[in-house]
Amino acid sequence: MRPTRPRLIVLGLVLGLVAAACGSDSSTTDDSDAVTTTSATSQASTTSTANTGSAANTRSYALVDSGQVTCYDTTAIIDCPAEGEAFFGQDAEYLGNSPSYTNNGDGTITDNVTGLMWQQDPGDRMEYADAAEGLDSFSLAGYDDWRLPTVKELYSLYLGYGTDPLGPDIDETALTPFIDDDHFVFAYGDTSSGFGRLIDSQWATSSIYESTVMGDQECFFGVNFADGRIKCYPTMPGPSQYFTIYVRGSSDYGVNAFSDGGDGTIVDAATGLTWQQHDNGEGVDWETALSYCSTLDLGGSTDWRLPNVKELQSIVDYSRSPDTTDSPAIDALFDTTSITNEAGEADYPFFWSSTTHVGYPTNLTTADYVAFGRALGDLGDGWIDVHGAGAQRSDPKAGDPAAVYDDFGEAQGTMVLDAMRIENYVRCVQG
Repeated sequence: MRPTRPRLIVLGLVLGLVAAACGSDSSTTDDSDAVTTTSATSQASTTSTANTGSAANTRSYALVDSGQVTCYDTTAIIDCPAEGEAFFGQDAEYLGNSPSYTNNGDGTITDNVTGLMWQQDPGDRMEYADAAEGLDSFSLAGYDDWRLPTVKELYSLYLGYGTDPLGPDIDETALTPFIDDDHFVFAYGDTSSGFGRLIDSQWATSSIYESTVMGDQECFFGVNFADGRIKCYPTMPGPSQYFTIYVRGSSDYGVNAFSDGGDGTIVDAATGLTWQQHDNGEGVDWETALSYCSTLDLGGSTDWRLPNVKELQSIVDYSRSPDTTDSPAIDALFDTTSITNEAGEADYPFFWSSTTHVGYPTNLTTADYVAFGRALGDLGDGWIDVHGAGAQRSDPKAGDPAAVYDDFGEAQGTMVLDAMRIENYVRCVQG
């Protein structure tokens, strides 16, 4: 358990929203069997408030904070830096909409930030076709308008304080998932057969990749709440099975409302965030990415920062990809530098987030990124798109790019060698 750390920079509007939602009552309140719990930015600290019965944010695409409250350098926990110091501007220093859920006492959970209602228990794993077809006969708590969530809807449940179960001989009880398991039923992969892995907790979505992976395989973008990543998983029948929870509520969630600010910025009215229209133009390490954004002067403002991973994923356009639209997976209003990838193809970069990816037990050397181009891997026959444009993974924060596989390759612990770059691109955010 990590102690709650005060955040140094609080966004005024969001603070007002949180204060209004939380009030001054920190006691658990029962109201017709519904209990609302606001996760106070850490799995170690929660405050309970009375059920207000409404979302904490009225925006159509209200983003839930990652919940990360600890600051890091490239290898260790540090005191959160002040402006101008190294590693200033990371996830833990900015407060968003604190995760807040209401247990409705009927097998459903309401997210008080997004307004979405969720099935609480995914039950047993199932094949992807069964996850989609199960809706035909599904009813819960008197509702029959459930749907399979999009990847943006499901990723709203992601929390950045989880621990990735890297390596052998892991004590499962010492792990923390990347979802609030006080509210949602969660299970790691079953290793008893000798074939399963702890990280096999992939959850299904309706977001089918516009292209294909592994050569010519249809896949959907799913969220793995065991290792804290988004990857594209096979839809075809086979040994792969997935956890599934259905959702109901506004189908506008996850839909952006971009407009060109005319001054090098893009405004998203759905989230309330303003984005840098052009990226930084070159690959840099994580510390440099943080510094670049915290010193950016653009559009008459200097309060730019490196986005957390949930903010960054919010601007992915899953209808676009290098192979189908000859573009990055982002709206055409944005300008994105073209690169040549490990396979020698024209492609688009990975982009840094401000969120550290914590590995078991205390591996703090990587940070999350989102792939706006192909998410390459090597299965032994060369580099191919393995996880899809729009995947969210993690890269080493620092090191020698020429020696990255020698220095970090064994830490991946999977049968696929994922592309690692150390020097990723940057798109800053404001708001």
